[in-house]
Amino acid sequence: MTSVRSVTTRQVFAIAGPAMLANLTTPLLGVVATTAIGRLGDATLLGGVAMASILFDCLFWLFGFLRMSTLAFTAQAIGGGQTRELSAHLLRGLIVAGAVGLGLIVLQAPLGRAVIGAMGGSDAVSAAAASYFKIRIWSAPLVLANFVVLGWLIGRARATLALAVQVATNLINVAATVALVLWLDFGVTGAAVAAIIAEGSGLVIGLAISLWLNHGIRRVTRAMLFERDHLLRMFAVNRDIMIRTAALIAVFLFFTAQGARAGDVTLAANAVLNNFLLVSAFFLDGLANAAEQLCGKTLGAKDRAGFVTATRLVILWGFGFALAVTALYVLAGPMLIDFITASPVVRASARDYLWLVALAPILGVFAFAFDGVFIGATWAREMRNLMLLSLVVFLTAWLALRSFGNTGLWAALLVHYVARGGLQALRYPVMLRRSFGTVG
Repeated sequence: MTSVRSVTTRQVFAIAGPAMLANLTTPLLGVVATTAIGRLGDATLLGGVAMASILFDCLFWLFGFLRMSTLAFTAQAIGGGQTRELSAHLLRGLIVAGAVGLGLIVLQAPLGRAVIGAMGGSDAVSAAAASYFKIRIWSAPLVLANFVVLGWLIGRARATLALAVQVATNLINVAATVALVLWLDFGVTGAAVAAIIAEGSGLVIGLAISLWLNHGIRRVTRAMLFERDHLLRMFAVNRDIMIRTAALIAVFLFFTAQGARAGDVTLAANAVLNNFLLVSAFFLDGLANAAEQLCGKTLGAKDRAGFVTATRLVILWGFGFALAVTALYVLAGPMLIDFITASPVVRASARDYLWLVALAPILGVFAFAFDGVFIGATWAREMRNLMLLSLVVFLTAWLALRSFGNTGLWAALLVHYVARGGLQALRYPVMLRRSFGTVG
């Protein structure tokens, strides 16, 4: 058994802190792109870029398993003292990212028609979205490769370096967008090209840091890279995390679609309140990153006590941050709503549902924390099954509460948070015994 020092709060925040900061910088990209296109004065261009950006967010989110699995496998290799496997995990992830990214490029025509057509925008907005899509899709291999590099860095507990890569990528994106859209007047094309430049630059920086950390890619033979058991395990974990993510995306797409059907004011109010959800997610997701690395490392070291301690610390600090965010929303929520929107009717509508949104951080602690635990431990099949069950619970809750309108929709989303975290919490003791055996 490999010895691992007891997990501490300092170790949790060495990973969670940079991850939280990285999450907070990400919205800057959307703000800059929206502002740059918005200053061109053409509403159809703004709508097209906004619509296409949402499509890419969901599309790339679906392949987030590349970051998650790479992080987990890398952390487990470190915990188990399998340092020779570190380079192999990075290379395997990059190969899969390249293959998936190239596949998306090859399928860009039917994929673009399907997803843009499904959004139901006007002809002018759809045309602008298609122009953006045709260019930005070429960034797919770069984006997915960046997922792998970031997962590998966090898996090695180098979250500060991962933060540096993300911040550099974001800053390059901002500079390129301003230069291409506002200075050179390339419009939608400029915004899409800026994203490609930023992702490519970020990948170069990330790979340079990875090579420096690992003293180059050494001692990885072809047989080691394509070792059958490792490949089968990687594909199984990636498949299950992808299905889990698809189920989660389905919940939020359904939520958005139902809000849209309730009318323009309700849709706008929900869009305002979604910003509140994002803020709480930034903190809880940062702690989930810590759970992924620490639980993966302690599992690899067969350190049951460290694994349990990591889980408890992430949950404890999760509730701490959740209570703080909830208090912020209760005390300053109306002022924040007024800051985000100037529309009196949207402000009034958003206030009606603020109390539900204020509950979301507290009810979401288990969901985020146990996501991190299950990913780090690569309990992917169980996470997949429980997420699918949570989707069923969400749809059932919505059917039962739909007569309450948008209040019922928000309540169903909170039920999904509780189901998602609660089911994993119930399954946790069983998986702990399965992975570490009984104590005694």
